[in-house]
This record gives sequence, structure tokens and C-alpha cells, in this order.
Amino acid sequence: MTGERVFIFDTTLRDGEQAAGTSLNVQEKLEIARQLEALGVDIIEAGFPITSQGDFEAVRLIARELHNATVCALSHANEEAIDRAWEAIKSARQGRIHIFLSTSSLHLAYQLKKSQEDVLKLAAAMVARAKKHLDDVEFTPMDSTRTDTKFLYQVLETVIEAGATTVNIADTVGYALPDEFGKLIEGVFKNVPNIAKAVVSVHCHNDLGLGVANSLEAIRKGARQVECTVNGIGECAGNAALEEVVMAIKTRSDLFHITTKIDTTQIYRTSRLVSELTGFIVPQNKAIVGKNAFRHQSGIHQDGIIKKANTYEIMDPRAVGVPASALVLGKLSGRHAFKERLLELGFSLDETALNHAFKAFKELADKKKDVTDRDIQSLIGEELRTATETYHLDHVGVSCGNHSMPTATVRLIGPNKEILADAALGTGPVDAVYKAINRIVRVPNVLTEFSVSSITEGIDALGEVLIRIESDGATYTGRGSDTDIIVSSAKAYMNALNRLLVTGKDRKEQEIDEP
Repeated sequence: MTGERVFIFDTTLRDGEQAAGTSLNVQEKLEIARQLEALGVDIIEAGFPITSQGDFEAVRLIARELHNATVCALSHANEEAIDRAWEAIKSARQGRIHIFLSTSSLHLAYQLKKSQEDVLKLAAAMVARAKKHLDDVEFTPMDSTRTDTKFLYQVLETVIEAGATTVNIADTVGYALPDEFGKLIEGVFKNVPNIAKAVVSVHCHNDLGLGVANSLEAIRKGARQVECTVNGIGECAGNAALEEVVMAIKTRSDLFHITTKIDTTQIYRTSRLVSELTGFIVPQNKAIVGKNAFRHQSGIHQDGIIKKANTYEIMDPRAVGVPASALVLGKLSGRHAFKERLLELGFSLDETALNHAFKAFKELADKKKDVTDRDIQSLIGEELRTATETYHLDHVGVSCGNHSMPTATVRLIGPNKEILADAALGTGPVDAVYKAINRIVRVPNVLTEFSVSSITEGIDALGEVLIRIESDGATYTGRGSDTDIIVSSAKAYMNALNRLLVTGKDRKEQEIDEP
């Protein structure tokens, strides 16, 4: 098997966006898609076009803009959904339609209310429908791991005969254990006569924390496509994490003897971008991309690392793009040095964006003694968040104390560049700031989550605030960072409100079945 390659199918923009509390607009989806392409992802599942006009437009834009990755659209097993998927991806240089249909007796009885014979006929007909539009068609028997194996083999043989080029074994509810999942994949290869005509894929959910383990076992048994998401985000407990699957294959090449096309040095940046835009903070102990993944506190560990890194590190942090240096630039650093450091970190900005970022860097360097790579990455994330604002936070001031009423004044720059200012009282400084902003923006919403974390160590560390607000049944996430936590809170709230203003009117909530 030496020299074989596993295809990485990323569904961050489809299954990942189904994670409760996630909200991405079209431009944010395009930004993530471009980074996934830079990462080297083979197939990007860009969305579910039939579900809403917004999702359709996002998939269509991504299909037009990407150059190397295959752009995939998910579809129900019905003609309208398949045709809509084709409309969304038909301009892609490489396109794929991904059809899913439940096959377990549980789903057939209670969800589809169809017989096995009905499902076989429908599956064949829908794959044939998709083949009229393009050659690359994937089929998923949803809830594969709870499907009668003989029927599963029959479904796979039928859809391959109808033209499916990839068949995806989905552990939709994260039910399988690695040993039994591996045996299921072995059974597919042994009992589906025409299996050689298709790529065998796996899509493993993480309800029991086994998404990555099941995916890796499937690869060992012959699967050659893995469906995963950045940071493992997704429905319920999420999906197999792309970074963990890829680095397991690379680190244990002695066992797998296969490769991926992933540029692993882009992993950390991709993780940060997805975290920034979805609002899901990466846990500190998260494998590969967590803050503590390459940090050592134990004296024994530190002694070993100093003497020889691989005594306690099985991966070089630079291999996944984790910044190795602590102090990078300071207040005396010039624009050219700043630009070079951004390029080393993977950021290529146009002149306007570079000028804004350099100004923000200088302001940060005046506040902080040491400016680290993590600070710079957070700064660039802040610049990206403010690039398409409807309202811009221009000034915030607060007055508070244990014997005074918290008071806030804010000044915003409006959609037509007008200056808007107001003040408010609150139960605390952050509450006062939010009430003052609400007096100007006047968009009804409810704050449902508020959390604070530090990006680096020290009393002068950047503080990052994550918030979620709800409006008309939809959730919008906001993030902000600053050395002043009140300013961070104001930035995060403005970020959430701007998302609401951009996407709120067009957003259509709809329950989505998925593989």
C-alpha cells in the first residue's frame, strides 16, 4: 500500500455549520473555503443548496471561486434537491453531488416510512438523475452502522451500478466501536461485487468520542476517503477532526504507509480561522491545535524537551504551523518587518488591509511589552472581523466602581459614515456598554452566552471575548480582542450585531437531515 493516498473530504461548511450556535455568512464561508483549498483539502462540501437561498448562493460562489479542490453539494434523495445542487456547483472546475438516504430499519420505519425495496429503487433512480448532470456522484446510506449488513451491501451494489463513484459508510450517530467499524469496512470490500468501481469513504460522528479512531481503523481496512471537519465541529458532539486524522496518518506512517495531500503547516492557521468565524473556542487540551498541545509544565518533560525534543513531543509544532517563537516584533519594528512576519504566519494582505493591520499592530505594541505570534494572529482576526462592518465601534468609555452607578458612552460610525453617540446606565460596565450600543443600533436581541479568555500570558495579555446573541430564533456569534476587556466586550458585541444585520433578514431556519 506504500504510495497510496487518502482523500480528505472536508464538511466544515456543511456538517460543521450544523453545530448549534454556528452562524456563517456567505463571505465567511468563502474565506474558509479558500483556506481549506490552501490547506490541500481534496473535496470541500460547501453546503446543502436546497435548504435555503443563502446556502445555495454560498455554494455557487465557492464553486466559482475555487481552483483546485472539488466542490461538493449535499442533496436529499429527490429530483428537486439534486437539480438544485447541480445548479449551485455547475460552474465549478471540479464538482460533485452527494446524495444521502437513510437505510437503517429504525430510520425506515419511523422517519422515511419506506420499505427496503422502496429505498433501493429510490437510491438507484436518484444516482442516475445526478449522473445526467456530472460524472462525480457520491452516495451515503445514512445510519450505515445500524443498517442490516446484507441490505447495506445490496444498497452499495445498486448505487454503484447506477453510477456512484464514491460510497460513504456513515456512522451518523457515532454508535460504532473501532473494531466493529473496521469489520464493517472489511465486509463491504468482501461482499459488494462491484466495490472496486468506487472509492470507499467514511463519515464518523463523535458521540462516543470515537470519530477519529473509527476513521483511522477504516483507513487500515481499505477506506480511501475520510469525511471530517476542522476542529471536529459538527452536529451534536461533532465529527472526526481533520487535523487529528491527518497528523495520525503522518506521525504513524510506519503503520499506515499512505499519504494525504494536506499541507500540514496550514493546520493551525485553518483551525484559528474556523474558530474565529464560527465562534467555537478550541479547548486548551485539544489535540494538535489546542493551546496546551505543545506546552510542557512537568519538570521531567521540560528536562527531556531541552535535551531532545522528541523525548516528549511526537510532532514538531512547526509541522502543523504552531508558532514556535514567543517575542516577534515590538513598537520599534518597521512596516517591512511586520509584512514579512505576516507572510511567515501565512497571511497575505493587500495594501489597504496591510496598512490597517500595521496601524493596529503599532497601537498594540504601545500597550504590550512583548508582542507574540499569537497576538499578531488575533490582531489579524480582529481586522478580518471589522472588514465588512455595517456599524464600526469608534469609541467606548465607562465609569464604574463599588460606590457608583456603571455608566458607558459609545460612539459608532454608521452605514453612511455618520457619527452616532449615546450613553446608558447598567448593572455593570459591560451591561452599560451593551445598552448604549442598543440605543443606537436598535436591533432586538438577547445575549445568551458571554465568555472571556486570554490569548497569551501576563497582566498585559490580550483578552478575547466570545458572545452569542439570539434574534428571531437565529443565533449570531461575535468575538473581540483587546488589552482592555471592556473594549473586547464591545468589539465582540458589535461583531455579533454586524453579523445579525448582514445575514439576519435572509436567514431561513430549517431542520436538516444529514449523513
